[in-house]
Amino acid sequence: MSSTRVVVTGLGATSPVGGDAPTTWSALLDGTSGARVLDDDWARDLPARIAAPVAVEPTEVLERVKARRLDRSGQFALVAALEAWADSGLADSGVDPERLGTAIASGIGGVTTLLSNYDKLRDKGPRLVSPLAIPMLMPNSPAANVGLALGAQAGIHTPVSACASGNEAIAQGIDMIRLGRADVVVVGGTEAAIHPLPMAAFANMQALSRRNDDPTKASRPWDVDRDGFLLGEGAAVLVIESAEHAKSRGARVYAEIAGAGITADSHDIAQPDPEGKGATRAMQMALAVSGLEPRDVVHINAHATSTPQGDVAECLAITHALRDEIDQVVTTSTKSMTGHLLGAAGALESMATVLALHHRVVPPTINVDNLDSAVKLDIATEQRSLPDGDIAALNNSFGFGGHNVAIAYRSA
Repeated sequence: MSSTRVVVTGLGATSPVGGDAPTTWSALLDGTSGARVLDDDWARDLPARIAAPVAVEPTEVLERVKARRLDRSGQFALVAALEAWADSGLADSGVDPERLGTAIASGIGGVTTLLSNYDKLRDKGPRLVSPLAIPMLMPNSPAANVGLALGAQAGIHTPVSACASGNEAIAQGIDMIRLGRADVVVVGGTEAAIHPLPMAAFANMQALSRRNDDPTKASRPWDVDRDGFLLGEGAAVLVIESAEHAKSRGARVYAEIAGAGITADSHDIAQPDPEGKGATRAMQMALAVSGLEPRDVVHINAHATSTPQGDVAECLAITHALRDEIDQVVTTSTKSMTGHLLGAAGALESMATVLALHHRVVPPTINVDNLDSAVKLDIATEQRSLPDGDIAALNNSFGFGGHNVAIAYRSA
């Protein structure tokens, strides 16, 4: 294990509850839901007509010409990355471009660009297909455009592992620094899939909540009446760097990224291992490579999507991973407010985990009216304080295909 310490020095986001990181964090602490009924004509006949769109349209932030050359997922990524970059102070202090990398993930990529250009091809012929369609729809487009904006030359990467993608990008950034390939890596995830085809597909596989008459109550992790997740959109980005590099420029440090654990279930293409074995190993691995013990963990931002099988499997995994120390751990699911951002979920929830450690407070999980009896965890249903001293937290992400990623964070 490399002894290189990695720290978080910048945060940026655009989410269903806020147009930037501070606004998003404030809304999460207040228990604000970003869910609403979709009033678009195309949503009228969908089985699930609710979602959590971004609170601030990216076209209100980006230059119009620049925005038009990006898929919606790329727009989100650039908004969040520019905020994180400014927040880190690197815009002023600078960094050697050959020591700067990016790892920005997406679970689906530029699906809206793909489908809209197919509609043009079908209805108006090939001449109307955009010449920018390929650079816009390719999954690595957000990472590449963030790299172009910042001048990153150490490597540009795009992990694609469904709903674990955002956290896998963070893990890849850690590796880049610890392997000596970069001093600074801009990491995170983005997703823009609120579109009739993905929503119809998710609904038909019984993954989405159908509480069309009560959208803010739709995402209800661990509640006995949960009936599926709420689709969200947006992006979150973290600037991470070696502790030595951060110290040399006098950077403000939010938290330390202690390590990551990555495993696979090899159980089912969509359903998790019901006993959570792979998820357990991911958490244990994250702690082991971080030099942490279960007793060091006081908080978990869980994957907890509000699906009947997934929520219980993760609870079993957490219990197995932390064993006798489970009673001291405060667990929350910010998806209860933001919905499920798919490939951006892990990044947004990692940002929330970092801020929970930084401010020593855990956001609530809303809509837990009747806790499932199978859930043997201390679920925060209101703001909860974290103890002083050196503490650690975990953020979990699990994805279709059996992907499991756990990231361990330590207070700065």
